[in-house]
Amino acid sequence: MDIFHITDVAEERFLSGERYYEFFSADTMSLGLYSLRAGEADPQQPHTEDEIYYVVGGEGRVMVGDEDSAVEAGDVVFVGAGIPHRFYAIARTLTLLVVFAP
Repeated sequence: MDIFHITDVAEERFLSGERYYEFFSADTMSLGLYSLRAGEADPQQPHTEDEIYYVVGGEGRVMVGDEDSAVEAGDVVFVGAGIPHRFYAIARTLTLLVVFAP
């Protein structure tokens, strides 16, 4: 069994200096923590895997394909493989738990 404490993972992500920090990987999925500061642009491109974002903290907006929505702590966003998506208009630092499922 693996148990991850999000505060520890957040510290590891911060120390890595990267926006995205993968902290678990298996054949069927991976987990990472993604962080975007207020006003920061989201540089990601469509991915080859389905993915789920769980908003751990912060607020902003997300565009998935042609759909647009506000997001805040507690929200869950599904993005299908190959679908363009990005977070924007970030009002408070977004911290996102990301699940990739190939």
